[in-house]
Amino acid sequence: MIDGITTYGSDEILEYLGKVIDPVFICTIGTTETSLIPSLSGAGATPELTEYTPAADSELMVLGTVKCMENIPQTVVGEAAAPTPAMLTKASLEIADIPFIIADAGCKIKPNIDCMRLGKEYGRDIRTGKGVLNPLEIYENARELGAELARRHPMLIIGESIAAGTTTALGVLKALGYDANEKVSGSMPHNPHDMKTKIVDEGLKNAGLDPQSDNIDGLQAIGAVGDPTLAAISGFVLGVDEQIPVVLAGGTQMAAACAVIKSIKPSFDFTRINIATTVYVVGDETADLLDLMAQIDEDLTIHSVDPGFELSSHAGLKNYLDGFVKEGAGAGGAMFTALARGVPVDKLREKIEKTCG
Repeated sequence: MIDGITTYGSDEILEYLGKVIDPVFICTIGTTETSLIPSLSGAGATPELTEYTPAADSELMVLGTVKCMENIPQTVVGEAAAPTPAMLTKASLEIADIPFIIADAGCKIKPNIDCMRLGKEYGRDIRTGKGVLNPLEIYENARELGAELARRHPMLIIGESIAAGTTTALGVLKALGYDANEKVSGSMPHNPHDMKTKIVDEGLKNAGLDPQSDNIDGLQAIGAVGDPTLAAISGFVLGVDEQIPVVLAGGTQMAAACAVIKSIKPSFDFTRINIATTVYVVGDETADLLDLMAQIDEDLTIHSVDPGFELSSHAGLKNYLDGFVKEGAGAGGAMFTALARGVPVDKLREKIEKTCG
């Protein structure tokens, strides 16, 4: 048992993480124009600003400031803005001394930093049925990068930053035949399930796909109603040697990635995959991450991280307790890694508070 972590499944990874030298964190960023739909995503102060969030998150992690937009991305809540989860990720990686890279799977707004480019196209509005124009390109490039990173690091921790990602995750899960309606999480207390389902159904119809009768594969699902980060995450995992453990740092998006991985490789061994997310996702009463993961594979282990923001002196962080933001930029997995490597939860929280300012 480690203070701040609740595990659903095997806890073997905790001992491994405490001993392994030089794991690497990958923050996979991307855009889907689906985020421009009003009232769908809270990953930005306005729908227009959601397209800047992934680039800004990565700039924050690398530079400690943003270059692509005026202000730090945030969810505005009354007088106290809820800080982007990239700040939680940055603090966790710094305090645990974890190296990281940024992988651009397909951003409309490019970050002003050096990063790995996996694809030439950003994601489109999934209502068109053409959510990702180049899923195979992104997937194959990510496979190569994942294999290279696995040769240099004994463990990969993979996160993502993309606004409207729970909607595209719903699209991919539904396309692949999973019971996902009203089970995906969201970045606001009010989870617009009806809107998400309507968007996905329109996209599947325009793509000419029927999950009930068609044999849809993972990359086909991403191409129709997914986003660039899902193609990249799937490629990273399937490019890694089967002996190397992987932490997928996130919630609903990682469920969709696992569904894609299973579609591409039905024999994949999910015992080496650990999902690490926040208590705000696992405890989300408007969603059901545990059921989604169980549908995909019973061997999937989920770790829920509670940073104790109810004890925080930072007003914006307390908004996480009320259902705002919840997760993103691999925050849950980054905090999980820091805690598993011996950082006390109170010290981690203090570091996050200091980073958020």
